[in-house]
Amino acid sequence: MSEFRLTQISDTHLGQRFPGLIENFHRVCEHIDADRPDLVINTGDVSFDGPTSRDDVAFAKSLHDALPVACRYLPGNHDIGDNPTAIGPAPKPPVSEAHRRQFCEIIGEDHWSFEAAGWRFIGLNSLVMNSGLTFEAEQFDWLTSETARTNGRPVALFLHKPLFLNLPDDPETPETSIRYVPQPARARLIEMFAHVDLRLIASGHVHQRRDFTFRHTRHVWAPSAGFVINDARQDRIAIKETGLVEYRFRTDSLEVRHVRAAGQRDIDVEEILAQMGAEY
Repeated sequence: MSEFRLTQISDTHLGQRFPGLIENFHRVCEHIDADRPDLVINTGDVSFDGPTSRDDVAFAKSLHDALPVACRYLPGNHDIGDNPTAIGPAPKPPVSEAHRRQFCEIIGEDHWSFEAAGWRFIGLNSLVMNSGLTFEAEQFDWLTSETARTNGRPVALFLHKPLFLNLPDDPETPETSIRYVPQPARARLIEMFAHVDLRLIASGHVHQRRDFTFRHTRHVWAPSAGFVINDARQDRIAIKETGLVEYRFRTDSLEVRHVRAAGQRDIDVEEILAQMGAEY
């Protein structure tokens, strides 16, 4: 395969009680149906509230099953719970093995790797990092083997949380500690990829579209496919809009295209909160 076309969606937050999010997902599906990439990757928060609603997870998977192309998934905090951090409030709820297994049983693998168009693609479960769960060590062991097999190929890494804001050693704060891969797992992850040709890190989670290059690695934050968070509730780092990201991988080259599906709406989180009757 000389070219591999991949579409990234993220933060779909699907649940039966949120018609606007379902409608936005249908618009994304129509876009994908027209474009027909080789693969779709959902980088997490597939469901609205997996830890308290198995039905949300099953419903989200049923909608993804209608996609006209193959799909891979990674879990987000709304799917399996959030990372413990050294600073900041305790996660609500914390990541658990039971919810990780539920994700795998209903949706599919929570970490994976494959090769296409001369590239090595690696997907990680970023929510178990710093958790102390047995699977955290198992995934790091697996990643050691995977990075040893790259054989000089360029690598594209997919995960739910961005690695950092601007710099690898950005300090953690109580306000932002849950936004990025937490320390010390972040430093360990960076060290593990220091000896491979890491060209791309693609993530979601922040509900803001961002694209920047640090050293030789391009960092792409996919926006939410579902909704935006207004400035009163979240500081503005980049572009707040719903959408998706399209990639074209060729041997030793990468193209990135930021797009919105026709009819996709910038639903504000306040609309979601009104339907929940609770704080986000």
